[in-house]
Amino acid sequence: MSEETLEPIGNASIVANDKPYVPEPAQIEVLSRVERAGFWLTHRMNLGVWKRLMTFFQRYIGSLWIFLATYNLMNVFGIENVEETDPHRPLILVANHRSFFDMYTVSSVLFRRTRRPMELYFPVRGKFFYDNPVGWFVNFVMGWFSMYPPFFREARDARKREFDKYSMRRLVQICSVPSSNVIGFHPEGKRNLEGGTYDLLPAQPGIGKVIYASRPQVIPVFIAGLGNDLPKQILGNWTGGPKVRIWFGRPIDMSEFYEKGDRIRTHKEIADFLMSKIAELGEEDRQKFGD
Repeated sequence: MSEETLEPIGNASIVANDKPYVPEPAQIEVLSRVERAGFWLTHRMNLGVWKRLMTFFQRYIGSLWIFLATYNLMNVFGIENVEETDPHRPLILVANHRSFFDMYTVSSVLFRRTRRPMELYFPVRGKFFYDNPVGWFVNFVMGWFSMYPPFFREARDARKREFDKYSMRRLVQICSVPSSNVIGFHPEGKRNLEGGTYDLLPAQPGIGKVIYASRPQVIPVFIAGLGNDLPKQILGNWTGGPKVRIWFGRPIDMSEFYEKGDRIRTHKEIADFLMSKIAELGEEDRQKFGD
């Protein structure tokens, strides 16, 4: 998520308003007809009784098939750090990103190994998941519509950045209002397809803006052993594929950054600090597994 899509957001105003934000007419109109339909469908699935129903399916169906595809390979460390967080305050999980399945696997672990109430949100690029009915279907069967809100910053039509201003405002709201919301976020902004297990891409400042504005709980996560080939990943569970390792760190104290000004330098410092915490977990994995 790039800084150019952001707009000033006062923390107090976000917390005070828990009615879900909707885009202004000028913001929604920049999307194509298909994108608008995909957005309104997914937006509705993330509200009220529909969100609770999707969460039920995630907990009892989605997490099950991920468990069945990974149970021989799965190694989890520090899950108690999530269990001990305040269930009445939003929690952001910041993780490295090497596989399509990173956050799906993390969500399965959370549902199956903690008793913490949660409703999941995964901010996502709008391309494919919102501009194509096939993408809507993938969002449904893979994430139960939790890939929300969408960002279109890489669209060829620069006008769509107006919609991204709405998505940022909505994301900060999700991360602010008293709730059991759990938000999965990749500070790198995209999958790292090069280098080794412990190589990380530079952090993007967008996560810093979100955290500065919303003041949520934050836990770093390091993930290793997942690939991007789904059939190979599933077969590896019975043929001796790479061990899957998920490390949950301790909650991060961000208070030192909140004393600084609300500017891009502070947002980037927050993002870089988060990546350093993810890297520390990666070093623990290196020492234990020696990849």
